[in-house]
Amino acid sequence: MGKYTAQDIIRIVKEENVRFIRLQFTDIFGSFKNIAITASQLEKALNNQCMFDGSSIEGFVRIEESDMKLYPDYDTFLIFPWYNDCKVARLICDVHMPDGTPFSGDPRGLLKRVLQEARDMGFTDFNVGPECEFFLFNNDDQGHPTTDSNDRGAYFELGPTDLGDVIRRDVCMSLEEMGYEIEASHHECANGQHEIDFKYTDALTAADNIVTFKLAVKTIAHKHDMYATFMPKPVYGKAGSGMHINMSLSKDGKNAFYDPDDKLGLSQTAYHFIAGILEHVAGMSAVTNPLVNSYKRLVSGYEAPVYIAWSASNRSPLIRVPASRGAGTRIELRNPDPSANPYLALALCLAAGLDGIRRGLTPPESVDANLFELSEEEREQHGIRHLPSNLREAVRAMKRDELVRETLGEHIFSKYVEHKTQEWDEYKIRVTPWEIDRYLARY
Repeated sequence: MGKYTAQDIIRIVKEENVRFIRLQFTDIFGSFKNIAITASQLEKALNNQCMFDGSSIEGFVRIEESDMKLYPDYDTFLIFPWYNDCKVARLICDVHMPDGTPFSGDPRGLLKRVLQEARDMGFTDFNVGPECEFFLFNNDDQGHPTTDSNDRGAYFELGPTDLGDVIRRDVCMSLEEMGYEIEASHHECANGQHEIDFKYTDALTAADNIVTFKLAVKTIAHKHDMYATFMPKPVYGKAGSGMHINMSLSKDGKNAFYDPDDKLGLSQTAYHFIAGILEHVAGMSAVTNPLVNSYKRLVSGYEAPVYIAWSASNRSPLIRVPASRGAGTRIELRNPDPSANPYLALALCLAAGLDGIRRGLTPPESVDANLFELSEEEREQHGIRHLPSNLREAVRAMKRDELVRETLGEHIFSKYVEHKTQEWDEYKIRVTPWEIDRYLARY
């Protein structure tokens, strides 16, 4: 049974004197969109009667088939705590066609379809714990974001050295006021870099939490006259921002990744799932790491993974198995970054893992050495491959991976490849400041 009924929401809106409701959804690249309605139109929205022009949303539909409907998920209803002049609430929506059928280009609907595939295989829950990192920067005199920060804090720094402490605190308090459970928040290793971690929960809720979290961070930073960015690598020579994804499956009320009789405490299901991720991670990388800038983070020397391997004992591989066992057994995928569309990223992670389970794939041996200290010959002996080194390679790997194409569906797959190819083509003809500094005076 759901948390709210339509009548519950109508009653709360009236009792709390909510004036506006934002009907929110995402495009295929993860950008949050919304249609704002007044409280007088709420009943119409709850009856799935609100329509919008899908041709205006990048990656959706052509102008001749533009009318689309929003189907609110009642359980996502909440009131934003940061509006002072009047109360504003939100509902996250699924996108449907005018005849009521789900739209194949809706990322949230895609994740729900893959979750149903897991249930059809007997897995009751796909649980996820995201670790979202971001930077806080100063604005210039015109209010435009810079990459400057007065913060000189390091890992786990405490204010006043950590100048983002107040913003992190306000973000956590706002999210808890909206009903989110925050497990931890802290300063990350780079100046101006921070992390806030959510409680482990089901994948659909986790994806909803991520997009809401990003909105909250940006909104509250703006209130403090600062700018929050989830750009993966905004500063040269500093660590980039990741979005590590902790994952597990449940079956018959138990963690399906745990086996107390295994030497590592992992079940065969866990090994198959790991193998599936390793097989498809290159094809997934254009989604988990979707920007040209994403691949400036995935380089040696900054703790981000570069090599396709897994380990139960160190952090250098792509997949890490944290020490907790029993109900807490999980795997951590370390390459995704916070610019990714969380609905698509989680859908592909689950689809890849399920593929490994269906096919009974076996991962290579756990690599316990620091991968960055191995020679190229040693990595070859272990059969360790590289992640794509740029967006062009990632798109090519994506086009070769049939599971990725099948999971995303032809609509999202083709639109996504088209857009990312265009993004790379635009980037490769740009003249960068590095080229000017290096070549202008010399030649």
